[in-house]
Amino acid sequence: MNLTEAVLLGAVQGLTEFLPVSSSGHLVLFQHVLGLTQALLAFDISVHVGTLFAVIIYFHKDIAAIFKALVKWLQTLPDTKAASELLAEDREIRMALLIVVGSIPTAILGLIFKEMAETLFSSVAIVGVTLMITGAVLWGTRLIRADGRGIRRFTIRNSLVVGVVQGLAIIPGISRSGATIAAGLYLGLDRKTAARFSFLLSIPAVAGAGILGAGDLFGPAGLPLKIIAAGTLTSCLVGYVSLKLLVWMVSRGRLHFFAPYCMVLGLTALVVSI
Repeated sequence: MNLTEAVLLGAVQGLTEFLPVSSSGHLVLFQHVLGLTQALLAFDISVHVGTLFAVIIYFHKDIAAIFKALVKWLQTLPDTKAASELLAEDREIRMALLIVVGSIPTAILGLIFKEMAETLFSSVAIVGVTLMITGAVLWGTRLIRADGRGIRRFTIRNSLVVGVVQGLAIIPGISRSGATIAAGLYLGLDRKTAARFSFLLSIPAVAGAGILGAGDLFGPAGLPLKIIAAGTLTSCLVGYVSLKLLVWMVSRGRLHFFAPYCMVLGLTALVVSI
């Protein structure tokens, strides 16, 4: 992989990580077109870390508010009743709890699929099928009512469901953002909260994947540092812009606009793989 290819794939990752069209699926397809066959998973992890930075920058105020609320809650722990009431009433503390809970099934599925990752990331046929599944899920969101509940009425069980969905998004072609936002909407969250929960939930998942894949990034068979840096920086910058775009579209109930693209691209990938 040369520097130009790294920048191109970083831009693809940044654009498609937040738009609900599967960044991993697009990376597989573009790497196939470019004839790249080595260190693909390692590079995929590095550009995902770039988009993680974009999420942290975009939601830095939300993240700060959550940490501030958690400190306040920890101070009330000696008073069990007060801590319980605060947990039920404070939406930032509730958000933190649900992120922790939702991250558990994501971590379990990530570890289960880790050994299969290289195979999944080399199959154009798998990407074709899963992109069509993503398209169908997105298309169904057009039927969901605009009003919904806030995070304080979102249950532990609901967060576990979204966490499972996020874990399955390790499969290329399953859009992490599209699947988790759609899951939140299907479970009754309002549009703004569904998007917020989806992206905040992605932080521990992507950070964990980056830590687990660090050996692949910098080991003997890893990519040169300048290639990793170019891809990561590009994915961060492009990702920030696409994140703003998706949040805007979700707030207006237009998530399903991406469904036809996923369906057509998925069908094309299937045809090409035959």
